[in-house]
Amino acid sequence: MVNQSKPIDEDKQTRKAKDYRATLQQIKDSPYNEVIYCKGVQQQGGAVRCRTHPNSSVEIGGVKVKADSEGQVIIGFDRDAPAFENINVVTPEGMSTSIQIPIKPREYVVSRIDGLPPSQVSTFTEKQLVRIRASSARKKTGFASREQTLWFKDGFDYPLKQFTKTSPFGAQRILNGVTKKPHYGVDIAAPVGTPIYAPADGVISMADDDLYFEGAMVLIDHGQGLISMYLHMNTIDVKPGQEVKRGEKIGEVGSKGRSTGPHLCWRLKWRNRHLDPELLTRWPTDD
Repeated sequence: MVNQSKPIDEDKQTRKAKDYRATLQQIKDSPYNEVIYCKGVQQQGGAVRCRTHPNSSVEIGGVKVKADSEGQVIIGFDRDAPAFENINVVTPEGMSTSIQIPIKPREYVVSRIDGLPPSQVSTFTEKQLVRIRASSARKKTGFASREQTLWFKDGFDYPLKQFTKTSPFGAQRILNGVTKKPHYGVDIAAPVGTPIYAPADGVISMADDDLYFEGAMVLIDHGQGLISMYLHMNTIDVKPGQEVKRGEKIGEVGSKGRSTGPHLCWRLKWRNRHLDPELLTRWPTDD
C-alpha cells in the first residue's frame, strides 16, 4: 500500500532537509544543547532519541512527554506519519523552541490470508466477546505502563537468532476477502520452542498466556512509552515488573491465538503510534 500523504514540492522539501541538518550541526557544535538534538531512524514507523535540557517538556503531534534528568527523550513516528513533524520544547527555565523533522515515506505491501475461521475475522459469539473484552482490559493495563527510566539507548537486536520473515511491518491485510487494518507487526517464522530474547533493556509490563487474539503475549516497557510486543508465544519465562537486559530470554516461539503457524509477531508502539521494530535494528552508529 502506497503512503497516502500529500505530495510535497521537492525543492521545498530539499531546502527544509538542508535547514534541518544545518540546525542539528549547530546544536552539536554548541557547548550546551541550546535546542534539541535527535538521532535515530527518520522514517515512517521509525523513532529518534533526542537530547535537550534536563526535564524539559517536549511535544510532537499533540503528544506531550518529559525529558529525563539527562535531557533524553524518545520520539516515535507512526506508520502513516506526515512528511514533516514539529517538535516543540519548553525548558524548565522557560526557554522555548521548535524544530521540524523530515520523515521519509514508505510503501507497504498488500497481503491476503484466506481460510481463517469466521470467528477470527468478523463474527463472534457472546462467549467469545466476553473473552475478547477481558483480554482487552488486561492489555490496556500493560500498555499504560510508563517507565520513567529511558532503558532504550541505541537500537534493537532481533528477538530471534534464526528466522524467516514472512510478513513485513505495515502490510495491508485482506482476511477472507475482507480488508482489515494494516498489520502493525513484523511476522518472523521459526519452529515451536525457538528462544525469544529481549531486543533491548526494559521492564516487563505484561506477561499473559490467555489472550483471545494474541494467545500468549509479553510486553516490554523500554521507557517513556516505548513498548515492544511479542505475540503467539508457546511459553513465557518472565513476570510483570521484572527487569530484563538485552539478549535475555523471555520465552519461546509458539502458535497460540490468532495464528496460522509457528511464528513470532513482533510489534512496537510509542504511546499510540505504531512503529516498525525492525527499523530500530538499523540504528545509526555515527555521532
